[in-house]
Amino acid sequence: VESLLGAGTVESVTGQGLWRITGILMSAAGLPVCLTRPPKLVLHPPPVSKSEIKSIPGVSNTSRKTTKKQAKKGKTPEEVLKKYLQKVRHPPDEDCTICMERLTAPSGYKGPQPTVKPDLVGKLSRCGHVYHVYCLVAMYNNGNKDGSLQCPTCKTIYGVKTGTQPPGKMEYHVIPHSLPGHPDCRTIRIIYSIPPGIQGPEHPNPGKSFSARGFPRHCYLPDSEKGRKVLKLLLVAWDRRLIFAIGTSSTTGESDTVIWNEVHHKTEFGSNLTGHGYPDANYLDNVLAELAAQGISEDSAAPEKD
Repeated sequence: VESLLGAGTVESVTGQGLWRITGILMSAAGLPVCLTRPPKLVLHPPPVSKSEIKSIPGVSNTSRKTTKKQAKKGKTPEEVLKKYLQKVRHPPDEDCTICMERLTAPSGYKGPQPTVKPDLVGKLSRCGHVYHVYCLVAMYNNGNKDGSLQCPTCKTIYGVKTGTQPPGKMEYHVIPHSLPGHPDCRTIRIIYSIPPGIQGPEHPNPGKSFSARGFPRHCYLPDSEKGRKVLKLLLVAWDRRLIFAIGTSSTTGESDTVIWNEVHHKTEFGSNLTGHGYPDANYLDNVLAELAAQGISEDSAAPEKD
């Protein structure tokens, strides 16, 4: 730049000096130079009136609440697992991937003693993976104890998986604005509200308070056929307490706070600077896969019967 302007004429790249340098560059190259502003973060849509907010076609109501739900009572872990296991009389000579002892030997689990024999072996009925029943009972007791079981090897879910999301409210409606990448449809806006509170017995630190940062949280979906499908499955996930959990924030490091629980949401309305916005051609398919990993799909949305 100094060679173009001459000694002593280089100014800081701001204000008048910037335009002087730009003029020299234009004359030197014979082409115009475009100075563009950096992209702007757009978290929220333009304001909308109440009359412009509409219900979502095919979805009843515009909000729902969750409360703390207790696990089903009256069934022991052994009774729950009996529905999903087949007894193996001649175990294969391989490791139990829970305790890492051979299946032909007793379980290596050293915690509280389940009421089953440590050498009993069972095979999960759908995926076929084999474990010590003793280990599966211990794993179930260390989980949510909701009547469901998830294979530790392939993640196949048996029963209806539920989570530990604290009480809150989920609102959803259509607003008359389009998302980047979806110019032909309006937008579904989801608003999650969860207040701070006291952790229950299913949480990491029962009896201790938990924080709830950043609520209400606004999230967005295209009001398309696939977008409405995602919303319906998110409603199932909300009812099963799977959208949020209490844990340690990956962004701030704060513990005992409400965090997202493995189902990604889009929180940028008109940009994608953080990766949590639009356009994103793969998002709807990705979130459907994440919901399926939680046991939620069109086929499994209806509650299972005992």
